[in-house]
Amino acid sequence: MKFIVVLCDGMSDYPVRELGGKTPMQAAHKPGMDFIARHGVLGLVQTVPGGVPPGSDTANMSALGFDPEVYYTGRAPIEAVSMGVTIGDDEIAYRCNLVSLSDDARYEQKVMLDYSSDEIPSADAAVLIGDVNERLLGGLSDRLRFYPGISYRHCMIWRGGGKRPVCVPPHDILTRRIGEYLPTDNVGISGDGGDAVGDSYTADGEAGVLVKLMQDSYDFLSKHPINAARVKSGKLPANSLWLWGQGKRLTLSSFYDKYGRTGAVISAVDLIKGIGMSAGMRVIDVEGATGTLHTNYRGKAEAALSALEDGCEFVYIHVEAPDECGHRNEIENKVKSIEYIDKDIVCVLLERLKRRGEDFSVMVLPDHATPLSLRTHTKDPVPYAIYSSAAHREGGRATSFDEAQAALTGIVIDPGHTLMDIFLRG
Repeated sequence: MKFIVVLCDGMSDYPVRELGGKTPMQAAHKPGMDFIARHGVLGLVQTVPGGVPPGSDTANMSALGFDPEVYYTGRAPIEAVSMGVTIGDDEIAYRCNLVSLSDDARYEQKVMLDYSSDEIPSADAAVLIGDVNERLLGGLSDRLRFYPGISYRHCMIWRGGGKRPVCVPPHDILTRRIGEYLPTDNVGISGDGGDAVGDSYTADGEAGVLVKLMQDSYDFLSKHPINAARVKSGKLPANSLWLWGQGKRLTLSSFYDKYGRTGAVISAVDLIKGIGMSAGMRVIDVEGATGTLHTNYRGKAEAALSALEDGCEFVYIHVEAPDECGHRNEIENKVKSIEYIDKDIVCVLLERLKRRGEDFSVMVLPDHATPLSLRTHTKDPVPYAIYSSAAHREGGRATSFDEAQAALTGIVIDPGHTLMDIFLRG
């Protein structure tokens, strides 16, 4: 038996007026997913428990069978694993976005225009991050270090840092003024406890360090030649760092030890790769996989099939596109992303696996909801559908794979990390 999960990041949603009161899942033409729901098992799963934030980190960890309330330490340490960045016992990892802020005079009055800086190319981003290391850190260079990642997603390691600051993800505050969302210490407002940057840094002022660093980055990056060229070409500048998602080193148990099956992960984003690597799974890179609407969907399906042919028993295919479209409030593109996943991943898998004649099981689900109306993640339970070739059902009640049909079944898997046990063990 071979097992495949197709994880459609942020696919679940609320009814949308522009779609005639349908959700994107209901509006999309997706015969493959509908087949799985019609001839398999359909229900809802609570992927995000009450005690953790509704992020792709916690939700995917849960979908892979690991309880985030036990294992989760923060988003950044997961991504650091994928980037090959080692985190020491006395170090904290931060996720660092290159974001686009408005040009209002005071930093706290600026508006979050784009958390991805128009999806800045990785090569340009690497230059900006390198220049930040060389020219911006000053007296903090012996404690802080930035590491370039993919596009707008990067990492900062803080030696001797703690975990006290409260930080907000930039994709949660699109179109809002950033002042009330800047990092704050638990003991007070942003900057309490000491000077921000330089040799006068004190342990109680970690939020102040972050805020001053972000402010200084705007002054530096907004004048950078790369950003001047971006503005000239009509693109948004990557004019500020945004620090969040901090945590200590992640330690997961082995996926093989937990389930007795060899596993692989296919994703374009460091976050999912990092979870897979931490669980001892094989991480497969696909040429042209971007983490956006314009990604190599077919390539991911082909890579999964190849892994199964090479002896892998379980493959986890992660697709970021629906989540990106939800954050950007791109209604038509979110529908398109679901249709692309169905046509070039789900239908390809079903057809090819049936042709092989070997028993298989496929599960399709979002990790969390990213409603277009909110442009951020929620903790709503999400629909899942499981099809097993060995337990094909005829005449199921479900006619579509969507939120409403899943709710009608009355099935709710909670806690969500137990769904993987159900999928793999029956």
